[in-house]
Amino acid sequence: QGQLVESGGGSVPAGGSLTLSCKAYVYPYTAYCMAWFRLAEGQPRERVSFSNTDGSASFGDSVKGRFTVSRDNVKEMVNLQMNSLKPEDTAMYYCAARRGSCSDDWNTYRYWGQGTHIAVSS
Repeated sequence: QGQLVESGGGSVPAGGSLTLSCKAYVYPYTAYCMAWFRLAEGQPRERVSFSNTDGSASFGDSVKGRFTVSRDNVKEMVNLQMNSLKPEDTAMYYCAARRGSCSDDWNTYRYWGQGTHIAVSS
């Protein structure tokens, strides 16, 4: 039974930075795509980032150039560094894991973190 445990998050003024971490208990970790999604009130779930099994990463259009992601295959963690935060980044952020390649279809992710809230004030 796999599990994802998130940490980080909180409140920050616009322009600030935050880091989210996700510790994965999925095996073998290196076989899993690690993704971050977010869910804002009244909005559809949105892909924030993908960390692929080959080490490559990709980002949703709304966060490109502002967010970075790092994947540690030894600690079995993925960290999301969020810079230049905007009020529209306010949302619940979820770490998710999917065996194999990453997908925009969030329904295909087997494991989910508990979610952490980010609030960005203007």
